[in-house]
Amino acid sequence: MSLRNLQRPWRIALAALLIAAIAIIDWRVDLNLSFGFLYLFPMLILGTALERWQLIVAAVVCTLFSDLFDPFAFHLLTSGPQDILIFSSLAGTGLFSYEASRSRLRIEREAAARREAEEQLAFVIESSPAAILTLRHDAVVLRANSAADRLFGLPSRQLIGQSIQPYIPALGRVPMAGQNQQTFRTEMQCRGHRADGAVFLANVFFSTYLTHGGPRLAALVVDASEDLREREEAGLEQLMAGSRILVGAVSHEVRNVCGAIAVIYENLARSGRLEGNQDFEALGSLVETLGKIASMELKQSAGQPAVGPIDLLETINDLRIVLEPYCHEAGIEIAWEVPAELPPVWADRHTLLQVLLNLTKNSERALEDAENKRIEIRVTPGSKVVLLRVTDSGPGIAAPDKLFQPFQKGADATGLGLYLSRAFLRSFRGDLRHDPAVAGCSFVLELAAAGPYESHYGNAEKQQGNPAVVAR
Repeated sequence: MSLRNLQRPWRIALAALLIAAIAIIDWRVDLNLSFGFLYLFPMLILGTALERWQLIVAAVVCTLFSDLFDPFAFHLLTSGPQDILIFSSLAGTGLFSYEASRSRLRIEREAAARREAEEQLAFVIESSPAAILTLRHDAVVLRANSAADRLFGLPSRQLIGQSIQPYIPALGRVPMAGQNQQTFRTEMQCRGHRADGAVFLANVFFSTYLTHGGPRLAALVVDASEDLREREEAGLEQLMAGSRILVGAVSHEVRNVCGAIAVIYENLARSGRLEGNQDFEALGSLVETLGKIASMELKQSAGQPAVGPIDLLETINDLRIVLEPYCHEAGIEIAWEVPAELPPVWADRHTLLQVLLNLTKNSERALEDAENKRIEIRVTPGSKVVLLRVTDSGPGIAAPDKLFQPFQKGADATGLGLYLSRAFLRSFRGDLRHDPAVAGCSFVLELAAAGPYESHYGNAEKQQGNPAVVAR
């Protein structure tokens, strides 16, 4: 068993026995030789067990024993420097042993902590659901966790030693960090390939760094195919819902025109002047058929947005995440007046967010040439209706009576944005209207509350008498 494995009291006891044995030997052995140098060995042992001041005391005691049992007579001129030299040697040896043992202990603790951290990091990497890779300068995989093997459809540990090029070509083309090249700490979205040839959308977060063995690249890869599918399906559902509303509006207008044509046809038929005319009868059949087509009601289907109680505060937070960076880049000040608590409202979260984005995008376009660029979003909750007002400091609306008409002249696109936005809100028991009494351009979204909500806002509504207008 080594000396390091002995407990502290045993090391002190062993050093004391050695000091006593050296003192007895120096006392009993009658030689013209001092055995004081032997005290260096117990001082080495004491250096691993005592503190600094205790080592100084032990060095003084050993020096006194060496001087006491010295076979030569004591002379101040000769023995004084000798005692100083002995004390310095003993104290220096003890302090050296003390520092060496403390350094060794510190190194061992650091090594143990490093091993524990490495084990924890290895466990986190291995148990991570995301693929984690380390690449060499030539895009060869040096390390990969089990999630990486599953992502690329390979047997366990099969990816290590292969090039990443067949699986994520874009990652293999990233320039590695070198002496004269910049490092990368960024993310990208690209196409990935599995071993069986299947393609998936990959979100890659990577960084490059330089080591003694050369440049390296560390990457975290996540399969984002499901997010892409959900996003595209949501976009398709939104498109279909908007198309149904648009077709319904066109059918309504066609039905009105067909009604007018049918009246004229019946008047001509009663006059009898075109009786027996085949072209006239064919025209009547066409009008009747067109009227039937225009009268068809569009049925509710599973593809329409799912309307239900939603958390309005979460939807507004999503709007802030999307909107604030754009407003910051455009130099637009955006003010939020949203209470900390809001009742749930009847709506489809994705559709309501699209309506809010449409209104705020219109405000951004209106503020491009304005001196004062400001958008204010205010929410006023009530017992039955929650009002959400979007106001900008733009020039306002020239013809507010034509705002919600489709296919307007002078619109940026088809002129359907506001028309569809109001139709969406009305589809879940809400409404959208323009408030001309407010300076600039102000739209009010009326959302039906999905549960009871009693607060000072509800009392303020009753006192105002008009819940659709929010005082500035």
